[in-house]
Amino acid sequence: MATTLSALLATHPAESLAIGGQDRPWLTYGDLRDLAGTVRGQLNASGIGRGDRVAIVLPNSPEMATAFVTIAQTCTTAPLNPAYRVDEYDFYLSDLKAKALVVLDGYDGPALEAAQRHDLTILRLTPGAAAGAFTLSGPSGETGDPTPPEADDVALILHTSGTTSRPKIVPLLQSNLAASAGNIADVLELGPTDRCLNIMPLFHIHGLVAAVSATLVS
Repeated sequence: MATTLSALLATHPAESLAIGGQDRPWLTYGDLRDLAGTVRGQLNASGIGRGDRVAIVLPNSPEMATAFVTIAQTCTTAPLNPAYRVDEYDFYLSDLKAKALVVLDGYDGPALEAAQRHDLTILRLTPGAAAGAFTLSGPSGETGDPTPPEADDVALILHTSGTTSRPKIVPLLQSNLAASAGNIADVLELGPTDRCLNIMPLFHIHGLVAAVSATLVS
């Protein structure tokens, strides 16, 4: 049984369809694996590697899904709500001890202001032609640890809602996400020809895990 995101992706035929989007060409599993390798190189060149925490602030889109899937194969991801205010980003980025922030190219919103307060590395994402395809650009720095994460590495960090107390960090391991993907595939009886439509917010645990599970196992 696969215990990392990379291992789950490795089993699909390169020409099989992985990510779709309205009026855009499909991204294949071969493309997605190539993208993960490219992203690792881009992150490492900006000083980001295994064990580092990267916050992601992107709108719901194929690129949000693939950004999580690919970045989590290099380091620890932390998707954040694009609707947060500066003070909320200030809290979450500080609490996460994030090293970098991923935003769309041209973004100039409150997440950027908060990230600059904490001297985070800013990584700009530019969507490509195919659904989910993108490039990252950022400053060059000391090379990040290129070692791929293993089963017990943290892949995803989320916060509790904070409705009854201060929000708390919830870490999910590579093995946790791999198991969730397998469980969802079994429950929904997903197969290679099935397509899953995601309409949930991808910064939220349910939307993110459901979308990632469909991407990795269908």
